Amino acid sequence: MAQQAVQKNTLYVGGLAEEVNESILHAAFIPFGDIKDVKTPLDQATQKHRSFGFVTFLEREDASSAMDNMDGAELYGRVLTVNYALPEKIKGGEQGWAAQPIWADADTWFERQQQEEEMQRMQAENRAAMQAAEELHRKKKTEEREGEKEEEIEMKDDPMARAEAEVLKQND
Repeated sequence: MAQQAVQKNTLYVGGLAEEVNESILHAAFIPFGDIKDVKTPLDQATQKHRSFGFVTFLEREDASSAMDNMDGAELYGRVLTVNYALPEKIKGGEQGWAAQPIWADADTWFERQQQEEEMQRMQAENRAAMQAAEELHRKKKTEEREGEKEEEIEMKDDPMARAEAEVLKQND
C-alpha cells in the first residue's frame, strides 16, 4: 500500500506563469510521452489558474523522465516545480496539501484549510446527529423494556391477570 502515497504517473507542476494554459502545459510535457490529462484548477473568483497544474501521463516512466527534465526548467520566464502529485484522498490534514511546501500561493492554502475545516465541521455535525438518533432509539428500547417489566409486576400482584396469562400460555 506504500505506493498509494504518490500517483507516479500524475505530476504536480507549480510556478506557472499567468499566460500558461492547459494546451501550453500539454505542449511543454508532450515530448516526454503520451499525456492522458492536463488540468490547471481555476480560481473561482478570477477565473485564472492558481499558478499550478497537473499533467497525467499514460506511462509512469514518461512521468518520471518529465519530472527529471522539467523540475527547475523555465516556462514563460518562470521556474517550474515538478513533483509527483499526491492522491486526491489526502489533500487535507497532516500528509495533505496543507503540509506541502509546494503551495506558492497562500490564498490557496488558506482556502483549502477552510474547506477542510468546513468538512470536519459537517462530519462532526453528522456524527452528533447520528449519536442523538442512536440515543433516542436506545431510550425508546429501554422504555419499552421497562413497560414490559411493569406489566410483569402488575401480573404478579393481580391473581386474575396471572390466571389469564396462564390460560393464554396453554392456548398457544
